[in-house]
Amino acid sequence: MPIGLPKRLSLTRISRRRSTSHKETDGVYRVGTLARLNVADSCGTPLADAELAAFRKNYGAPAHSAFLYHHAQLIEIIYALERIEKLLSEEDILSSHVRATAGVISPEGMGIIEAPHGVLIHHYKVNDEGAIVWANLIVATGHNNRAMGRSVQQGGAGVCSRRQVRGRHAEQGLGSDSRLRSLPKLLDSCDRHNRPASRTSGP
Repeated sequence: MPIGLPKRLSLTRISRRRSTSHKETDGVYRVGTLARLNVADSCGTPLADAELAAFRKNYGAPAHSAFLYHHAQLIEIIYALERIEKLLSEEDILSSHVRATAGVISPEGMGIIEAPHGVLIHHYKVNDEGAIVWANLIVATGHNNRAMGRSVQQGGAGVCSRRQVRGRHAEQGLGSDSRLRSLPKLLDSCDRHNRPASRTSGP
Protein backbone atom coordinates (compact mmCIF):
# COMPACT_ATOMS: atom_id res chain seq x y z
CA MET A 1 0.00 0.00 0.00
CA PRO A 2 1.17 3.59 -0.52
CA ILE A 3 3.73 5.08 1.84
CA GLY A 4 2.35 6.68 5.02
CA LEU A 5 -1.08 5.13 4.59
CA PRO A 6 -3.73 7.26 6.37
CA LYS A 7 -5.52 5.55 9.23
CA ARG A 8 -8.90 5.84 7.53
CA LEU A 9 -7.70 3.52 4.78
CA SER A 10 -7.97 0.37 6.87
CA LEU A 11 -6.96 -3.13 5.92
CA THR A 12 -10.63 -4.01 5.44
CA ARG A 13 -10.65 -1.80 2.36
CA ILE A 14 -7.92 -3.69 0.57
CA SER A 15 -9.42 -5.05 -2.60
CA ARG A 16 -9.69 -8.80 -3.04
CA ARG A 17 -8.57 -8.62 -6.65
CA ARG A 18 -8.37 -11.82 -8.62
CA SER A 19 -4.86 -13.21 -8.58
CA THR A 20 -3.27 -15.95 -10.63
CA SER A 21 -3.27 -19.35 -8.94
CA HIS A 22 -0.15 -20.70 -7.23
CA LYS A 23 0.13 -23.38 -9.92
CA GLU A 24 0.17 -20.76 -12.68
CA THR A 25 2.72 -18.48 -10.97
CA ASP A 26 4.94 -21.25 -9.58
CA GLY A 27 5.21 -19.34 -6.30
CA VAL A 28 6.56 -16.11 -7.86
CA TYR A 29 5.47 -12.88 -6.20
CA ARG A 30 6.69 -9.29 -6.11
CA VAL A 31 6.75 -6.48 -3.56
CA GLY A 32 7.11 -2.72 -3.96
CA THR A 33 5.16 0.11 -5.51
CA LEU A 34 3.31 -1.84 -8.22
CA ALA A 35 2.41 -4.61 -5.77
CA ARG A 36 0.96 -2.04 -3.35
CA LEU A 37 -1.18 -0.36 -5.99
CA ASN A 38 -2.42 -3.75 -7.16
CA VAL A 39 -3.87 -4.64 -3.75
CA ALA A 40 -5.14 -1.25 -2.55
CA ASP A 41 -8.62 0.09 -3.31
CA SER A 42 -7.36 3.68 -3.25
CA CYS A 43 -4.47 5.87 -2.19
CA GLY A 44 -6.58 8.14 0.02
CA THR A 45 -5.87 11.53 -1.60
CA PRO A 46 -7.73 13.16 -4.54
CA LEU A 47 -4.96 13.60 -7.13
CA ALA A 48 -3.31 10.26 -6.44
CA ASP A 49 -6.67 8.48 -6.61
CA ALA A 50 -7.39 10.11 -9.98
CA GLU A 51 -4.01 8.94 -11.30
CA LEU A 52 -4.60 5.45 -9.92
CA ALA A 53 -7.97 5.26 -11.68
CA ALA A 54 -6.36 6.30 -14.99
CA PHE A 55 -3.54 3.80 -14.40
CA ARG A 56 -6.02 0.94 -13.98
CA LYS A 57 -8.03 2.06 -16.97
CA ASN A 58 -4.91 1.95 -19.17
CA TYR A 59 -3.20 -1.15 -17.80
CA GLY A 60 -5.89 -3.17 -16.04
CA ALA A 61 -6.06 -4.44 -12.46
CA PRO A 62 -3.93 -6.09 -11.40
CA ALA A 63 -1.17 -4.77 -13.67
CA HIS A 64 1.80 -7.10 -14.09
CA SER A 65 4.38 -5.49 -16.38
CA ALA A 66 7.61 -4.74 -14.51
CA PHE A 67 8.02 -1.61 -16.62
CA LEU A 68 5.01 -0.11 -14.79
CA TYR A 69 6.98 0.16 -11.53
CA HIS A 70 8.19 3.67 -12.38
CA HIS A 71 4.63 4.77 -13.18
CA ALA A 72 3.46 3.33 -9.86
CA GLN A 73 6.25 5.24 -8.07
CA LEU A 74 5.05 8.50 -9.61
CA ILE A 75 1.54 7.88 -8.28
CA GLU A 76 2.93 7.26 -4.79
CA ILE A 77 5.02 10.44 -5.04
CA ILE A 78 1.84 12.41 -5.79
CA TYR A 79 0.19 10.74 -2.81
CA ALA A 80 3.16 11.59 -0.56
CA LEU A 81 3.13 15.25 -1.63
CA GLU A 82 -0.58 15.52 -0.88
CA ARG A 83 -0.09 13.93 2.53
CA ILE A 84 2.86 16.22 3.32
CA GLU A 85 0.72 19.26 2.57
CA LYS A 86 -1.99 17.98 4.92
CA LEU A 87 0.44 17.04 7.70
CA LEU A 88 2.12 20.46 7.60
CA SER A 89 -1.24 22.08 8.27
CA GLU A 90 -1.86 20.07 11.47
CA GLU A 91 -1.03 21.45 14.92
CA ASP A 92 0.85 18.31 15.99
CA ILE A 93 3.56 19.10 13.46
CA LEU A 94 4.93 21.63 15.99
CA SER A 95 4.77 19.24 18.95
CA SER A 96 7.82 19.23 21.23
CA HIS A 97 7.55 15.45 21.65
CA VAL A 98 10.10 14.48 19.03
CA ARG A 99 12.20 11.82 20.75
CA ALA A 100 11.51 8.46 22.36
CA THR A 101 13.93 6.33 24.35
CA ALA A 102 13.87 2.56 24.63
CA GLY A 103 15.67 -0.22 26.45
CA VAL A 104 15.99 -3.97 26.02
CA ILE A 105 12.51 -5.47 26.19
CA SER A 106 13.40 -8.89 24.82
CA PRO A 107 16.67 -10.52 23.74
CA GLU A 108 15.08 -11.48 20.41
CA GLY A 109 12.55 -9.86 18.13
CA MET A 110 11.12 -9.80 14.63
CA GLY A 111 9.47 -7.03 12.67
CA ILE A 112 7.72 -6.68 9.32
CA ILE A 113 7.22 -3.29 7.70
CA GLU A 114 6.15 -1.94 4.32
CA ALA A 115 9.03 0.27 3.20
CA PRO A 116 9.00 2.45 0.05
CA HIS A 117 10.80 -0.25 -1.98
CA GLY A 118 8.83 -3.18 -0.57
CA VAL A 119 8.30 -5.49 2.40
CA LEU A 120 11.13 -5.77 4.92
CA ILE A 121 11.34 -8.65 7.41
CA HIS A 122 13.97 -8.19 10.12
CA HIS A 123 14.95 -10.69 12.83
CA TYR A 124 17.40 -9.59 15.53
CA LYS A 125 19.04 -10.89 18.69
CA VAL A 126 20.64 -8.49 21.18
CA ASN A 127 22.77 -8.73 24.29
CA ASP A 128 22.01 -7.23 27.71
CA GLU A 129 23.20 -3.82 26.53
CA GLY A 130 20.99 -3.84 23.47
CA ALA A 131 23.79 -4.37 20.96
CA ILE A 132 22.86 -6.58 18.00
CA VAL A 133 24.68 -9.92 18.12
CA TRP A 134 22.79 -11.70 15.31
CA ALA A 135 20.59 -10.58 12.44
CA ASN A 136 18.67 -12.05 9.54
CA LEU A 137 17.07 -9.76 6.96
CA ILE A 138 14.71 -10.46 4.09
CA VAL A 139 14.59 -7.29 2.00
CA ALA A 140 12.82 -6.37 -1.23
CA THR A 141 15.70 -7.81 -3.27
CA GLY A 142 15.08 -11.23 -1.74
CA HIS A 143 11.33 -11.07 -2.21
CA ASN A 144 11.66 -10.03 -5.86
CA ASN A 145 14.62 -12.26 -6.69
CA ARG A 146 12.67 -14.99 -8.47
CA ALA A 147 10.56 -12.49 -10.39
CA MET A 148 13.72 -10.62 -11.47
CA GLY A 149 15.28 -13.82 -12.73
CA ARG A 150 12.20 -14.79 -14.68
CA SER A 151 11.83 -11.30 -16.19
CA VAL A 152 15.45 -11.25 -17.36
CA GLN A 153 15.13 -14.79 -18.71
CA GLN A 154 12.02 -13.95 -20.71
CA GLY A 155 13.40 -10.62 -21.92
CA GLY A 156 16.75 -12.15 -22.80
CA ALA A 157 15.11 -14.89 -24.85
CA GLY A 158 13.38 -12.22 -26.93
CA VAL A 159 16.58 -10.24 -27.47
CA CYS A 160 18.56 -13.34 -28.49
CA SER A 161 15.80 -14.42 -30.85
CA ARG A 162 15.74 -11.07 -32.61
CA ARG A 163 19.54 -11.03 -32.90
CA GLN A 164 19.59 -14.43 -34.55
CA VAL A 165 17.16 -13.14 -37.16
CA ARG A 166 19.14 -9.96 -37.83
CA GLY A 167 22.56 -11.63 -37.84
CA ARG A 168 25.24 -8.99 -38.28
CA HIS A 169 22.75 -6.18 -37.67
CA ALA A 170 22.47 -7.14 -33.99
CA GLU A 171 23.62 -3.65 -32.99
CA GLN A 172 20.12 -2.47 -33.89
CA GLY A 173 18.91 -4.31 -30.79
CA LEU A 174 20.55 -1.86 -28.38
CA GLY A 175 17.12 -0.56 -27.39
CA SER A 176 16.08 -4.04 -26.34
CA ASP A 177 19.35 -4.48 -24.45
CA SER A 178 18.67 -1.27 -22.55
CA ARG A 179 15.22 -2.45 -21.56
CA LEU A 180 16.66 -5.77 -20.46
CA ARG A 181 19.28 -4.08 -18.26
CA SER A 182 16.60 -1.92 -16.68
CA LEU A 183 14.53 -4.87 -15.43
CA PRO A 184 16.57 -5.61 -12.27
CA LYS A 185 16.61 -1.90 -11.40
CA LEU A 186 12.81 -1.75 -11.61
CA LEU A 187 12.39 -4.59 -9.12
CA ASP A 188 15.44 -3.97 -6.94
CA SER A 189 15.86 -0.51 -5.45
CA CYS A 190 19.32 -1.41 -4.13
CA ASP A 191 20.54 -2.15 -7.66
CA ARG A 192 19.71 1.40 -8.75
CA HIS A 193 22.63 2.67 -6.68
CA ASN A 194 25.12 0.13 -8.03
CA ARG A 195 26.07 1.99 -11.17
CA PRO A 196 29.56 1.79 -12.69
CA ALA A 197 31.59 4.97 -12.52
CA SER A 198 31.86 6.96 -15.72
CA ARG A 199 35.11 6.53 -17.62
CA THR A 200 35.28 10.28 -18.05
CA SER A 201 34.82 11.03 -14.36
CA GLY A 202 37.69 12.37 -12.30
CA PRO A 203 39.51 10.54 -9.49
